[in-house]
Amino acid sequence: MVSERLFRIWRGTAAGGSFVEYRVDVDPGMVVLDVLHRIQARLANDLAIRWNCKAGKCGSCSMEINGRPRLACMTRMNQFGGAEMIAVQPMKTFPVVKDLVTDVSWNYEQNRRIPPFRPKPRPADGQYRMRQVDVDRVQEFRKCIECFLCQDVCHVLRDQSRKDAFVGPRLMIRLASLEMHPLDTEDRVPALREEFGSGLCNITRCCTEVCPEQIQITDNGIIPLKERVVDRYFDPLLGLVRKVFRRK
Repeated sequence: MVSERLFRIWRGTAAGGSFVEYRVDVDPGMVVLDVLHRIQARLANDLAIRWNCKAGKCGSCSMEINGRPRLACMTRMNQFGGAEMIAVQPMKTFPVVKDLVTDVSWNYEQNRRIPPFRPKPRPADGQYRMRQVDVDRVQEFRKCIECFLCQDVCHVLRDQSRKDAFVGPRLMIRLASLEMHPLDTEDRVPALREEFGSGLCNITRCCTEVCPEQIQITDNGIIPLKERVVDRYFDPLLGLVRKVFRRK
């Protein structure tokens, strides 16, 4: 049955803006992105929305819905109460372009800073071999659709504005996919500590909670990377061993 719902949508640019209310008919089975398109078609032709696949795989329609970072195409209308107002706004962590569209180019700039995959030489028979457990571990990280919801909810980026020192959960997962690859030979541990800010993550797991691909960002990615940094620089036993061998 068609029902009328109240939407409160942030409208504006980087220079400023405010919430505007729209009343719109909602059909059964709709997701938030469907309703935004209806508002765009009937009530606000100039409403700016970024979207592409409408299947939860491109990561384009990231926004904040009732205060929570979500994909608009995967947020069903029937999960909200019948009289509940639905507030939609752009991701807070990134600069606004217009309305619900944000500039996420900073993430790609950080990605270019990461040393690329450097495989070990091929064995004599020319065939690389990996254990299935190593394949599965790296494959989890490659499920990322770069929606940047984890970046949006990260308090180091969102509340502390430390983009100068921390690359955020998405890029930590990118680093993990390389560092934990059994065929990779590049040493990124110094960069993890100095350039990418692994020590700034407080392991609140808020990034894991909003991941639409259910990647265990904190437990399987960030914590193992932090452990590598600790082993390299702060383990007293390993430090003693290094000093002994350095003297020789």
